[in-house]
Amino acid sequence: MKPDKPDVRGIPVARFEALVEVLDRVLHSSHAADALLHQTFREHPQWGAQDRAFVADTLYALLRRIEWLRTVAPLTAPRRLALAALLLLQGRALRDVQALCRGEESAWLESLRSGPGPEGLVQQADLPAWVVDRLRPIMPEAEILALGRALQRPAPLDLRVNGWLTQRDRVLQDLAQAGVVAQATPWSPWGIRIEGRPALQKMPLFSAGLVEVQDEGSQLLGLLLAPQRRHMVVDFCAGAGGKTLQLGALMHNQGRVYAFDVSQRRLNHLKPRLKRSGLSNITPVLIAHENDARVKRLAGKIDRVLVDAPCSGMGTLRRNPDLKLRQGPEGLEALVQKQRAILAAAAALVKPGGHLVYATCSLLPEENAQQAEHFQATHPAFEPLSCAELLRAQQVDCPVGEHLQLWPQVHGTDGFFAAAWRRQPAIPTPEEPL
Repeated sequence: MKPDKPDVRGIPVARFEALVEVLDRVLHSSHAADALLHQTFREHPQWGAQDRAFVADTLYALLRRIEWLRTVAPLTAPRRLALAALLLLQGRALRDVQALCRGEESAWLESLRSGPGPEGLVQQADLPAWVVDRLRPIMPEAEILALGRALQRPAPLDLRVNGWLTQRDRVLQDLAQAGVVAQATPWSPWGIRIEGRPALQKMPLFSAGLVEVQDEGSQLLGLLLAPQRRHMVVDFCAGAGGKTLQLGALMHNQGRVYAFDVSQRRLNHLKPRLKRSGLSNITPVLIAHENDARVKRLAGKIDRVLVDAPCSGMGTLRRNPDLKLRQGPEGLEALVQKQRAILAAAAALVKPGGHLVYATCSLLPEENAQQAEHFQATHPAFEPLSCAELLRAQQVDCPVGEHLQLWPQVHGTDGFFAAAWRRQPAIPTPEEPL
């Protein structure tokens, strides 16, 4: 990319216009920001590595503070949002940012010298108002603010060590030898937290299947399920298979893990990961819906079932801040009903004595505790299990209670929720007297 004007504090004008183009797409699309970003990069091969890094980093920083920035520029004005981000978020000098302006933008930008106007909790936490409204009944405003500020920080890069092939200490040694700063995660016995963004996919330990990218909170779900070597297990919403691979490794490549998903594209992403992992006990299964015949034929036969349900994703805002634009209260009820249908279908697979785990990467009570309460009320054959006790049985003393509720500002993970149940053995019916 050749700048059409001299650099402005290291920003060529053409580079700034590239940011505006990507931001405009994100603001006017229902697709994920990362997909739109990659699509735009493919369409502009002339953009160099520095251009792409600037666009991606500034875009995500802007999206993390979009509720704050929209107090000075509407979502229909991507140029002004980008200019405000440079001035207010990156702290660039006013005169340097004004060199990027057109028409009245320069005078408008000068009016922002003192920063945005009065800030309420929505702007300080940078959470949508509808999310704040749903959090207020379950936590004080100070905690909502702490949560919001934790979600404004970029997420660390967490890895899960493939316990079937290696040990965490060995991977930490390999990373240190490669000059990568890393440390063991506090809760997951397989977790490693990386500083920075090394070229992981080019490293031998990645191509050999020794590690996979997986947030520490997600890794704890496998510990809750605790599958045994010869179990039959179902990962009901497997996606690209991060947790599926973890379950297969926990079972020492024995038994059988069925990876159900309604998306062939997502299951296709599992295939190369499965090949790298060295596991042969995993069977990907494409299903049409939760009541597919492929699901029903396993009714009452499964030892462990994991339902990582489709959800609003509000616990992943560190990674996906554009969800604040793409999710809204109008779609929440449909998600809640879908979660209930999937959970009910998954419960039918559990054999007597088997375990069921329901999980989301959401922060909202409607998708979390209220769903667990609804399931318990409508499925009396399932007795609740304490997530704290399940984790302690795996030598993990994570500060959680009956449910697994992970908060970024407390646990340093993405926001996760999980509830666990055991299906009670059938009670024999007394024989009728002769």
